[in-house]
Amino acid sequence: MESLFVLSAVLIGAGLVSGFLAGLLGIGGGIVTIPVLFVLYAEIETPIEWRMHAAIATSLAIIVATNISSVRAHHKRGGVDWHIVKDWWLVIAAGSLLGSFFATTLKTAELVYLFATLAGFLAIKMLLPFDSWKLGEKLPGGFFRYSNPALIGFFSSVMGIGGGSFSVPYMTLFNVPIHRAVGTASLIGLVISVFGGLGYLLGGLSIQGLPVGSVGFIHLPSAAVVAFAAVFTAPFGAKVAHRLPKPVLSIAFGLFLIIATLRLINAV
Repeated sequence: MESLFVLSAVLIGAGLVSGFLAGLLGIGGGIVTIPVLFVLYAEIETPIEWRMHAAIATSLAIIVATNISSVRAHHKRGGVDWHIVKDWWLVIAAGSLLGSFFATTLKTAELVYLFATLAGFLAIKMLLPFDSWKLGEKLPGGFFRYSNPALIGFFSSVMGIGGGSFSVPYMTLFNVPIHRAVGTASLIGLVISVFGGLGYLLGGLSIQGLPVGSVGFIHLPSAAVVAFAAVFTAPFGAKVAHRLPKPVLSIAFGLFLIIATLRLINAV
């Protein structure tokens, strides 16, 4: 009973932090919850070969709740570019679904190190004072108009994150203001979490030995606890984001990527 109380308290704490980060940085908070869930599933004897997959899938389910709250908060402040999302959502959804199916073929360590490599490059861009670093004055057209968002959806789904870790730096490289990129990323993350979560749900239906309360790879009890806590802090994070100067928000995002990467590596 004491162990159950401690685990529940940890999940609630992770939910509060991930909700705040969802609002602040336009992410789903998966990097906060995945290490916690990974440890939790070890405690309830989830098979090691599926432990990271269960953590990722449950993270995506949680992101649905946190990003709904975050999107509403950013939209009230005019921080969501609906035109970008309307243009991207279909290819992001397809990429997310494919990514979730692909992830079932990978080992836990492979998932973590893939993220670590990508996050390292993104952190450098966000941390260094290179606002003049632009790949263009507007988002790409032609082939890259849809291929790049599809890749964002694919890799975000593989890693169980809301996509802000990739979409925010990507949009800022093409002259989208950081505050608007963060708000738009919260809506992009909602698309990723819905379709990526669906893929993990379907992909885990035939897997044996998953925790009681699982639907596919998604563990509903832990998802409910974290999501319940996260929805309370997401609007507060969005409020803080719109009050921070652009350089501060960029540095915060870069530091977040570094910390998140180290935590995931330590969780393996």
